[in-house]
Amino acid sequence: MSKITTKRVSRSRWGNFLVAFFLGLLGVFMILPIYYSIISALKPLNELFYFPPRFYVVNPTLNNFLSLIKLQAQSEVPFERYIFNSVLVALVSTVGYVLIASMAAYPLAKHKFPLKKLITNMVVFAILFRPEVTSIPQYIMMSGVNIIDTYLALILPAMAGSFGVFLLQQFLETVPNELIESGRIDGAGELSIFFRLIMPMIKPAWMTVVIFTFISTWNINGVQFIYSENMKMLPAMLSSLSTAGIARTGVASAVSVLLLIPPVIIFLFSQSSIVETMAHSGLKG
Repeated sequence: MSKITTKRVSRSRWGNFLVAFFLGLLGVFMILPIYYSIISALKPLNELFYFPPRFYVVNPTLNNFLSLIKLQAQSEVPFERYIFNSVLVALVSTVGYVLIASMAAYPLAKHKFPLKKLITNMVVFAILFRPEVTSIPQYIMMSGVNIIDTYLALILPAMAGSFGVFLLQQFLETVPNELIESGRIDGAGELSIFFRLIMPMIKPAWMTVVIFTFISTWNINGVQFIYSENMKMLPAMLSSLSTAGIARTGVASAVSVLLLIPPVIIFLFSQSSIVETMAHSGLKG
């Protein structure tokens, strides 16, 4: 693996202060939406509509969360069902995509075969397409194979992304070819090399893919593919609550906080992998 050389930057006190101030300001700006979501969930209904909006709570309350519990107790579909649907789709999509993306990136990075360059360019080109562009072709294909209103309608599109393949391929370029050759000399097959040698070495890269994939699939609304109420995702329920009238604005804020918890937890435990991946992905072995 290529060695990273670092150069110590000499700054004045004012230079260090300005850098720290800028980074602190950027951190506050990035955490502001999370902070505002949390305080909104703790606001009583009258404080939610103050103008200009206040970034503090005068009379904090848990009534929004209690109202959510009461509202779901009266619903035909329990709140736990929405959570189960979102967790199932996010976990299956994440595990499946990491496996597929890494197995696709490995030959692109470490093998020679016809049309390799064309396939690599297609992977990069596919990153440019937004989900809004591909939603209609996806619906036509899924309708043709009769998987509309099933979990597969949300899981299969998540496994077709190209960003993870590109990121893993870049990281795999830093793995020395001699290491793979030594595994072959020892009699290991390609699958054994891949799972026992390659996957542990590129853990920071696939952990980064885990974070991005989980967050994107956890936030899937899915209403264009899912119609049965007991199959809908948690964000779909949030969307329906948000459009159910002013009285439920606080409940919608409470649900948005619940949606934030899993991605934030996963990111806090895996942020070092993102930093290491970004440091290595541009290097060549």
